[in-house]
Amino acid sequence: MPAREFLTEEDEQLIVEAIDRAEKNTTGEIRVHIEFKCKKDPLERAKVLFYKLEMHQTEARNGVILYIATDDKKVAIYGDEGISNQVEEHFWQQELDALIGEFKQGNFEQGIEMVVGDIGEKLKTFFPSDGTDPNELGNEISYRDNRKSDDHE
Repeated sequence: MPAREFLTEEDEQLIVEAIDRAEKNTTGEIRVHIEFKCKKDPLERAKVLFYKLEMHQTEARNGVILYIATDDKKVAIYGDEGISNQVEEHFWQQELDALIGEFKQGNFEQGIEMVVGDIGEKLKTFFPSDGTDPNELGNEISYRDNRKSDDHE
């Protein structure tokens, strides 16, 4: 399934709103990235995208990317050093397991929204906002329809 067809426009809007809610009370930043193929380990791909999307530029190093490769059915969550040094070692894996469980039931939007909310709660715990911090990164979902065999990383 092409990356841009994975979610309906309504699903996409619900996820963007979930990101907005999750970031309301934290200085942390969350991004969802969806693409078609992933030849590499999904965590390694998430790290590459994290830097390519300049998510490491947050002041507190508390950005998190949720990565999804639709055709290869791969997912990963990568958090910058600020948040990864704070959360329990198993937190990211718990969130991935929950996401995969929802995906297996066909609940793509609901799974993403749930995980975004959970990440937001963790970010709020360790990086609360005083209400004045700017939204350092956009909340839109980023896509890459990398269907050509030589076009995926």
